[in-house]
Amino acid sequence: MGSLMKKAHKKSSLRNFWVMIPPWVILGALLVLIPIFAYITLGNIHREKELTTRLLIEKGEALIRSFEAGARTGAGLEWGSVQLRKLVIETARQPGVDYLILADTQGVILADSDPSMVGELYGWDLNLKTAARQTQVAWRRIANAQGADTFEVYRGFSTAEGSIPGFGKETDSPDKGTQDGRNGKNVRSYPGYIIFVGLDMGPILEARKQDTRNAVITGLALLLIGFAGMISLFLAQGYRSVRGSLSQARAFSDSLVNHMPIGLVAMDPEKRLIAWNETAEAVFGLPFRDVLGKRAAEVLPDCFMEMPEALSMAQPILERERDCPVGEGRTIPLEIIATRLQDDEGAFFGYAILFRDLTEVQRLKSEVERNRRLAAIGSLAAGVAHEIRNPLSSIKGFATYLRERYRDNPEDQQVTDIMIQEVERLNRVIGQLLEFSRPLTLNRKVAAIEPILRHTLKMVEAQAQEKGVALMTDFSNPVPDLFLDTDKMTQVFLNLTLNALNAMEKGGTLSLTLAQPDAQSVRVEISDTGTGIGKEELGRIFDPYFTTRASGTGLGLPIAQRIVEAHGGEIRVSSELGKGTVFSVLLPCREVSSEQIETEMPS
Repeated sequence: MGSLMKKAHKKSSLRNFWVMIPPWVILGALLVLIPIFAYITLGNIHREKELTTRLLIEKGEALIRSFEAGARTGAGLEWGSVQLRKLVIETARQPGVDYLILADTQGVILADSDPSMVGELYGWDLNLKTAARQTQVAWRRIANAQGADTFEVYRGFSTAEGSIPGFGKETDSPDKGTQDGRNGKNVRSYPGYIIFVGLDMGPILEARKQDTRNAVITGLALLLIGFAGMISLFLAQGYRSVRGSLSQARAFSDSLVNHMPIGLVAMDPEKRLIAWNETAEAVFGLPFRDVLGKRAAEVLPDCFMEMPEALSMAQPILERERDCPVGEGRTIPLEIIATRLQDDEGAFFGYAILFRDLTEVQRLKSEVERNRRLAAIGSLAAGVAHEIRNPLSSIKGFATYLRERYRDNPEDQQVTDIMIQEVERLNRVIGQLLEFSRPLTLNRKVAAIEPILRHTLKMVEAQAQEKGVALMTDFSNPVPDLFLDTDKMTQVFLNLTLNALNAMEKGGTLSLTLAQPDAQSVRVEISDTGTGIGKEELGRIFDPYFTTRASGTGLGLPIAQRIVEAHGGEIRVSSELGKGTVFSVLLPCREVSSEQIETEMPS
């Protein structure tokens, strides 16, 4: 009974094993093998055809050479046309030869294996003059309604010096002579003669049919063998797949666990560590081999250990955010997810804890919140600016009126001039405020950047001389033209150079350098030897309304940054207190089509 049960189980397993091969596998194997073996079979048939053709050509060429050798011998014995025609008949009696014909360029048969055809026309469908000059044989296949087709080989007929009576004169052209490569004799060509050899294709065609049948049979046999081999491979692969499915699943899960971008820690029911991926190693600085088998409480902080304690059948998953110490005095924000591990039957076998570093997420949240606050302040400032400009215009108007009315009083003149200057300064501040709050519009075109820099230096030249600042330039490196708004970029460079001059109240050097660090960008460096910027202030210089100068608005650098970023570039800054500051403006290089320029420029 036990033996029968084993056999039944074996048959069932074998039947299930065959069922594992889906129909698409069999169809796919056929679709792959049939073209391959069809190509091989057709290739063999084509090679057989080429081989038989080459054999027929060689046989025809050998008969032509044999006939030419006989004709040369007859010329030495002073043969006439009768002997030559007999030679044609004798040569054509060889097995497999249908006919042998000697004709002139008019197609008139001079000698034929069938004497009754002498004087008839032949080869009128060929260019006989060209054929008479050929030294290499040509061939064609001639249909024969009475039997097998004829394979015809032909070329120009040549003989040794001296003509054969009854077949015309030897050519007088000296350039018609050729050298016989076989015996070294000087041979004169008779371009007026063509020799045709017709070969019976019956045996060849029969042999070719047999070869084709053999090739087809061989191809089918190979196809069956290949199909059986592929099915065997699929069966073997299926068998190996069944045996290795568990190990593959385990390898996949191990690889997934080790390389996943979030940390994973697993514990058995006794809370000993059984899994510890690469992210966990990076966060805690402990390799897996050092923690495997240890109690989790010895390795993990309390914020981790409180999670398994809170799990229950009613609440199998917990998610919390904690600031956890991870060693070396570091504390990082983590998102921690803990769950119970159960098999398919519900049996409990451990805990799994996933955690993710929230440092970058919290930084991005802070940045978004900061930008939101700045946007709100900008919107508020824009509204206030609009409300302030109207009374400022009135104040400036009254100040101008008073200056004209009391022009004879110097004290009044001084007061009104101060009023007008302060109103203009407020207008400039409000203008920058409005420019910063409204959407940025660029009118870009292809332009060189060097003239913009030179124009900027021209505008600050007088102020630099007043402060005793030397202007240095390095524009020796050629750079390509860029696609930019020249007015906006002039505003950027003017703002940066003025900031540099303001940092050098006791003189110094202001340097402008133009270079192309790589194929994708152009760099403009504006450096000074001024007071520099402290580390605490360096991270805030692009914040709106942040300034270290009493007369500054704190909007110049944010506006410059907006303009550069709108061009697809960036501004970088490095500074050291007491040594100076370097602003680097990076602008992208790109090829711009005329259609793109037309689209981005205002109409």
